[in-house]
Amino acid sequence: MADEKVSQAGGCLCGAVRYEGEDLQSLVYCHCTMCQKATGGAFALFSQCEKERFRITKGEPKWYPSSEALERGFCQDCGTPLFIRALASESSNWIMPSVGSLDHPERITPERHYGIESQLPWLEFHDGLPREAYPERFLEKPVEKAKANPDAPLSGWRADSNGLPD
Repeated sequence: MADEKVSQAGGCLCGAVRYEGEDLQSLVYCHCTMCQKATGGAFALFSQCEKERFRITKGEPKWYPSSEALERGFCQDCGTPLFIRALASESSNWIMPSVGSLDHPERITPERHYGIESQLPWLEFHDGLPREAYPERFLEKPVEKAKANPDAPLSGWRADSNGLPD
């Protein structure tokens, strides 16, 4: 399935941001801690598209630099995580749309698991897909500007409260 490429559109929950990508490929699970925090889930699913074959067709996403390696695009109205892109690396010519934001996610199938060093221990997959830990050079290291340290407590939240912000 690695050579199969699919073109399709996608967008956010409220419809404020829409995009199109040609030749989407390489659907991957990401189990890294940053993706867990950014999506609010146990893992993230991304496809991959060359930047030259990708365009925003409606609205403007907001970008958040989650680390030195990546920034994440999302809808500033509804919060839908839309895509990630590398800031400076050999992957900087790619954008990775989130599978949940695709109009037809069933048209592309998963190929591998990345970031398995952060996979939650109670989460099991029996899909036979390759599993890889991220090399040290690809691990996201939070940038001070982003304040995206996944191990730090969230400011304004108290453990002894009902879990809601002050």
